[in-house]
Amino acid sequence: DEVRNEKLKVLRCISPVTKADMIVGQYKKKTIAGVENPGYRDDPTTSPESNTPTFAACVLHIKNRRWDGVPFLLKCGKALDEKLFEIHVQFSPVPGGLFAGHETFANELVIRVQPDEAILMKTLSKSPGINYKLKETQLDMNYKSRFQSRIPDAYERLLHDVLVSNQTNFIREDELDVAWELFTPILQQIEHTPIVPEFYPFGSRGPVEAEYLAAKYGCKWGDTQ
Repeated sequence: DEVRNEKLKVLRCISPVTKADMIVGQYKKKTIAGVENPGYRDDPTTSPESNTPTFAACVLHIKNRRWDGVPFLLKCGKALDEKLFEIHVQFSPVPGGLFAGHETFANELVIRVQPDEAILMKTLSKSPGINYKLKETQLDMNYKSRFQSRIPDAYERLLHDVLVSNQTNFIREDELDVAWELFTPILQQIEHTPIVPEFYPFGSRGPVEAEYLAAKYGCKWGDTQ
């Protein structure tokens, strides 16, 4: 239970999500390569005036000595450009850096959980030559290409944990209660005070307002392409 106890400590330090730090969206129809992809409201079983969100982005704040002042951005949604689960750690620029003022993006550590599990390190490097042109370079450790053995999917690993009585990756009841306390206030606010979702095209990265939310904290949503 040591791992789950530590996760619970972190959750208890997180402030509840506020409306100012959250964006909700809903996808609309878009034609891609001659194929028309319907929007959420185009479904015959859905009300043409439905405000049900199909996208959400929010910022979490952990109030402890280690993470105070570091924004944690979360984003998920349907009908986006990619179906993946990644964790991006963006590093702040070094004060007085050699290329200060020329950086176009931050150094970034990417942990891709699925699909194609991988660990990527994206860094800003100077291109060879006499100019000061900067270019992103990427160190890629892809599990599928590096290891020849079969990699079990997430549910296979969880079922194996059940068989060997390993509860580390399972959520404990008290952890679940605290997690819901973070989102219940904003969910109740959305339910009782209807919020019109921001529309985004089918197959896009989501509503542009999510980009503004990240920019407010000096961040960008990661992109491994």
